[in-house]
Amino acid sequence: MTQALPLLRRWVVDYFNSHDSAAAREFCATDYALRIGDMVLAGRDDVWLPAVEVQMRNFPGMGMTVHQTVAGDDWAAIWFSEHGASKGKAAVWSGVGIYRSDGAVLTGCVAQEDYFTRRRQLKSGVCDPVDPPAAAPWDVAQAPADPDAEAAVLSWLEGSWPRPGAIPCDDDLITGVPLEFEVTGAEVGALHSSGDHVAFNLRQRGRYLRGLPEVTEGPADETLDVNGLLRVVDGRVVSGRVIRDRMGLWSRLRAAA
Repeated sequence: MTQALPLLRRWVVDYFNSHDSAAAREFCATDYALRIGDMVLAGRDDVWLPAVEVQMRNFPGMGMTVHQTVAGDDWAAIWFSEHGASKGKAAVWSGVGIYRSDGAVLTGCVAQEDYFTRRRQLKSGVCDPVDPPAAAPWDVAQAPADPDAEAAVLSWLEGSWPRPGAIPCDDDLITGVPLEFEVTGAEVGALHSSGDHVAFNLRQRGRYLRGLPEVTEGPADETLDVNGLLRVVDGRVVSGRVIRDRMGLWSRLRAAA
């Protein structure tokens, strides 16, 4: 087992699902930083923990279900769902996070959470189902990095959205309304592999076409932040989970309208 994965387990079990900020101080660095799109919460005690505590107050019984983990020497990635109720309305929203470790503590995370689907559920009052939990998320075996699998994922991400195939993205399979975004370029934020599993954080450039409510076609120089966990077999992406920052994109498009 890697150094990062046991720390991630403590993050989920001891801190998040217990709503215990004191526990987080035991295994998160004082300069711990969370990055979600353009938002950076840097500083464990003054910035990051207070921000999460606001969400925990808004969702008093909020918990996290782990669907998949992948890990390397100094990193661990997780596909998860957060779920809870706020003012009598329940919601579940998925995310993919990539955590970094210095071997002793967690030093930071780059994540995407599907806040857009949370907004939909709270507005409608209809809660989505929670995806099944992983049977043994803390017992995954580490495999050597696979540069070919990483290259296959980067090639797959060069295509525009929606991508062909059945890789779940955001809540496409629930709503039937995919985000359509023409991709013209990308900047890699994080890319890690453990065998045929690849975790990534990417900022894509291009043009929004359709799929978001209340906004029309966007400018040609928009960005879309994307996180995912994908599996590659024989050079092809065959399964996984992708979360995109639809909320950030929607907010920018509405502000510019």
